[in-house]
Amino acid sequence: MEKFFENLEKSEKTIQTADHLLYVTYPLVKDKRLLLKILTEIKKGIASCINAVLQYEYLHGRVRLSSDSKINFKKFLDKCCPRYNISDTNIKKIIKLFDIVEKHKSSPFEFVKENKVVILSENMDSEIITLEKVKEFLDSSKIVLQKAKDIILR
Repeated sequence: MEKFFENLEKSEKTIQTADHLLYVTYPLVKDKRLLLKILTEIKKGIASCINAVLQYEYLHGRVRLSSDSKINFKKFLDKCCPRYNISDTNIKKIIKLFDIVEKHKSSPFEFVKENKVVILSENMDSEIITLEKVKEFLDSSKIVLQKAKDIILR
């Protein structure tokens, strides 16, 4: 099986896991920190989807891949998103999601306040995560995955 099919399948399973965590597990346990785990899962799913798209495009000679993931991500944004009809709104959400997960990984301090998770950075900048925001990221990830599947599997 082609590598891009494997990544597409992995992306779909990861996004389904995030969906289950968000809509089934989270309402039961009501632990706000679970939102961070869900965001991480969504990011993994999107990363696998992006890899599948890049590998598919490389196989068809439309992009050249680099060993630097930032360069490959830029190629995805510049060359693949227009071809796959991925909207600017979804692109911005993907970039924001990647940024939030990076902040979460490098954050020295996170806490729950009311119905929000607050991530503090080294310089005390805060990022606030709400249930609604996580749902928006999940919806965007589903849209991007579907658009990738539409082109790769036809």
